[in-house]
Amino acid sequence: MALPLLNYAPASQNSRVAGFTVGSDNTPRIYNTANLLSSGDLGELIEAAYRQIFFHAFTSDREVALESQLRSGNISVRQFVRGLVLSNTYRSSFYDKNSNYRFVEQTVQRVLGRDVYSEKEKIAWSIVVATKGIEGFIDALLNSDEYLEAFGDDILPYQRRRVLPSQRIGEVPFNLKSPRYDAYHRAKLGFPQLIWQNTVRSYAATDRTPKTGDPALFLNMARGISAAPVNSTPVSAQNLDYERLVPRR
Repeated sequence: MALPLLNYAPASQNSRVAGFTVGSDNTPRIYNTANLLSSGDLGELIEAAYRQIFFHAFTSDREVALESQLRSGNISVRQFVRGLVLSNTYRSSFYDKNSNYRFVEQTVQRVLGRDVYSEKEKIAWSIVVATKGIEGFIDALLNSDEYLEAFGDDILPYQRRRVLPSQRIGEVPFNLKSPRYDAYHRAKLGFPQLIWQNTVRSYAATDRTPKTGDPALFLNMARGISAAPVNSTPVSAQNLDYERLVPRR
């Protein structure tokens, strides 16, 4: 018997507030299949979907069958997003390398376009992942009232209300705020290295002779100078006669 979704209180995030801002370069572009005028616009929507879900997709990561079904009109944008999130690339990149809590956080960011409200929401959705599996969790997100009201079947999910009118810099993009690996896997893989533990090696070409103007010639010349040190007795400020040192007019 699957457990029902636990109740969690929504927080008043920026994504839940109605926006009355003027568009700028930082305003996310909304891709809607109802407003596409050419096949090129549909191609831009597909590339934006890969950036939203995968952040970046190599040639081997692309879902060619899903792209073909979307171009022919057999599936909607919501079904295309479902196929990307349930793909082997997304599973190996996010689910296999993170805990259920972090997997929930990253998936909510990419599918619902917002941060998780609290730890209670992470726990609630992680129970869904544990009881219904990844497919049941993704279907619950895509069939939720929040997703249908914000994006529906035709709009590609995006980071909602990223631009903050009262600040010079908006919210950090999700792909920078929530990297693919968590702290445990980053330490396990050996990055980032805060302390350089290797020996810095230098290479000097032995088959090259220094030419005129080469700093190596000046270094050898400086090393060859044998100048006798100048012996000078230190003078204390208390032994100076300032009255005799000041010139008289």
